Amino acid sequence: MPSLPLPALSLIALIPIAIVMLFLVVLRWPAKKAMPLAYVVAVVIAFAVWSTPITQIAAASIHGLVTAVNLLFIVFGAVLLLNTLKACGDIHAIRQGFVDISPDRRVQAVIIAWLFGSFIEGAAGFGAPAAIAAPLLVAIGFPAMAAVVVALVIQSTSVSFGAVGTPILVGVNTGLSGQTEVLALVESLGISYEAYLKLIGVTVATFHGIVGTFVPLVMVALLTKYFGKRRSFGEGLAIWKYALFAGLAFTIPSNILARLLGPEFPSLLGALVGLCIVVPATKAGLFQPKRTWSFPDEKDWDLEWKGELEVDSHDHKSRVSGAHLFKAWSPYLIVACLLVVTRTVAPVKAFITSNAVTLRWSDIFGSGISTKSQPLYLPGFIFLVTVVLCYAIFRMSGDQIKRSLKESGNTLLGAATALVFAVPMVQVFINSKSDQLAQMPIVLADGISALFGSMWPLVAPMVGGIGAFIAGSNTISNMLFSFFQFSMAQKIGATESVVVALQAVGGAAGNMICVHNVVFASATVGLLGKEGSVIRKTLLPMMGYSLFAGGLGLLFMNGLGANMGTLVVLFFACLLIWLIVQGIRAEKEECDSSS
Repeated sequence: MPSLPLPALSLIALIPIAIVMLFLVVLRWPAKKAMPLAYVVAVVIAFAVWSTPITQIAAASIHGLVTAVNLLFIVFGAVLLLNTLKACGDIHAIRQGFVDISPDRRVQAVIIAWLFGSFIEGAAGFGAPAAIAAPLLVAIGFPAMAAVVVALVIQSTSVSFGAVGTPILVGVNTGLSGQTEVLALVESLGISYEAYLKLIGVTVATFHGIVGTFVPLVMVALLTKYFGKRRSFGEGLAIWKYALFAGLAFTIPSNILARLLGPEFPSLLGALVGLCIVVPATKAGLFQPKRTWSFPDEKDWDLEWKGELEVDSHDHKSRVSGAHLFKAWSPYLIVACLLVVTRTVAPVKAFITSNAVTLRWSDIFGSGISTKSQPLYLPGFIFLVTVVLCYAIFRMSGDQIKRSLKESGNTLLGAATALVFAVPMVQVFINSKSDQLAQMPIVLADGISALFGSMWPLVAPMVGGIGAFIAGSNTISNMLFSFFQFSMAQKIGATESVVVALQAVGGAAGNMICVHNVVFASATVGLLGKEGSVIRKTLLPMMGYSLFAGGLGLLFMNGLGANMGTLVVLFFACLLIWLIVQGIRAEKEECDSSS
């Protein structure tokens, strides 16, 4: 079987992904049914076609189970934190605090998902933005599916520098370090390897700076199209000035920080700077819509929008004092501070990731695959510490604590089935390498590369996105494909740092649709069984993000002229101009209707 030609092997490697897309997205199976089927198919292909040893398949499955348990730990902590705030009643203060900034749901989505979510991504990664932003949005009155969709759409621009630069410093670095061709190039450039890695990070920030600026605009357009009473893109586009302002408030500082400080801080500090700019500007009325937009009445929501996480979303008009608002927000402030401390303070990070507090199984069944869990480093532990502090801060009763624990446990059980098959499927796919064949993702990428040749930069981000879709991680996608992308660049005479940067950008965009991110985010708001509907709503933005970046990559390589890069960039430029024109018209309509 390994003697099959590359196109046939690539098509076979595509089957597990196709199974997921067919049953989850097209046929709308719940993930708890689709993912066990995908897992079985991946195992059969690995064993029968790739000749992967059964011990290696078992080891990969165990590694996947451990990863799934880590994710479930995060889900439980995130949901427990929200249920704790709900039980003590202070969630209404948070809701009113956002209403005081702006009652407009479009504006709230930009502040919470785009800026606060990007800050959490920069600090923690691990899917923490969705675990925090999605339940928080539900708590202030968003439909569960709307909360998940906007929380996933922002999982793009900030992801390449998430968890204090891990996708670059660990992902790209692991893929490239020690490779003879990379070291030879670095030597010919007369720079250090560290400087070359920083150059890649700066290039990543440049691509994200151009494409990512428009993410808030796309996000609010999707919000009003899918979840508005009129189902109109125009209602979201009407706040085009505010959306672009918020986009630039993050992407400009992010680019500056990438150049000055390296990959660690563009998302963490860039989003913080953005919050410090946008929130006061919003309170001052800058670029604010003339008419407030909100969702339909809850009784008119589609059943598909609703999750099992129930929060009283009725308006509470009483004014919230500054002290009360600070107290209500204190759990999230504690989470943010603990995330930053545990990721940036070297002695603290060294202790909570040390061997003494790490659970590890090395070389499982002699396969070379290892797995580990660092419970104190996971955001789930930080959530639990914060919850315990909440018991004292809010003086919660035993009944309140029991109720919040019970509700959170039910949510955890709902998420477990999907994740315990989704993540092992991913690990079998990634660890399918045998004596005859490279692992399935590499074979799949080889097949794609044979089709595109010199046009490779256009699809390089899509390969990164496929890697993230499969692995659920930009970091792992970069580990898998960075050297492959470097080699493709050398083969076609492209600038290697640009093509590797496109890999990282596409890997970030792939987080919008990767299965276990979708299951994970959905679990935090009790939206299980509707994962396919979520992916259908985030697939087009992911593809647009990747193709726009790929067009820019071709433009960087070939320059302006009669070439595909120019055509692709021109297409997206015209599309964005058209969207802004539609926004201007919708804004005028809002002004006319409010006067």
